[in-house]
Amino acid sequence: MEPISRIRAARWADRQAVAALIADALHPSPLAAWLVPDPASRRQVLTDVLAIWVEHALFFGDVHLTDDLTAAIVGFHRYRPLPPPANYPTRLLEAAGAHADRFTALEGLLAQKQPTEPHYHLAFLAVGTADQKTGRGSALLAHHRSRLDRIDLPSWTAVPAGAEHLLTRYGYTPRPPVIVSNGPSLCPMRRSAHHASSPMPINPTRSVGNRWQDQHA
Repeated sequence: MEPISRIRAARWADRQAVAALIADALHPSPLAAWLVPDPASRRQVLTDVLAIWVEHALFFGDVHLTDDLTAAIVGFHRYRPLPPPANYPTRLLEAAGAHADRFTALEGLLAQKQPTEPHYHLAFLAVGTADQKTGRGSALLAHHRSRLDRIDLPSWTAVPAGAEHLLTRYGYTPRPPVIVSNGPSLCPMRRSAHHASSPMPINPTRSVGNRWQDQHA
């Protein structure tokens, strides 16, 4: 196995490359096919929508990546409800076109499952298709785990059904699946704070904001 490149915080200039990387990892998945049924435009639409969220994470969370730009992890610090990206409805429509309603529907579905108390939202974990199964996803999650333990926040995420195995090794516990209407299943997962004494609620009574995400390590 080749050595893992250094992990560093993303810079503003990295945002498009990170969006393209996540789109590359997401592209073969059933979730991507559901979000953008048209295969000819799928990769570009995914990249353009993801760029909005990567940019937003640089303001309200963090983005870390390997120095060779082959893997990235994106998350949000949810100490309180976050505002949506600037001009989000307009930007989403420009990015997704006729597919915008599907992104909105997925955001709403996941928001119903997201915790309401302060937590870290692991939104995206992606390894480029040519570099999967090389330890990059594990290296990013180990880095992520050490940061979570320092800030002592619980964490929440949602992954495609069948992709839970990697996150379970880093303390995440699967929750009941979310079924996308006429689409794939997603598995919400949570990780307790390092010194947490009580679990996070599975079905909160109010949402903290809309997000869609996929993890592909």
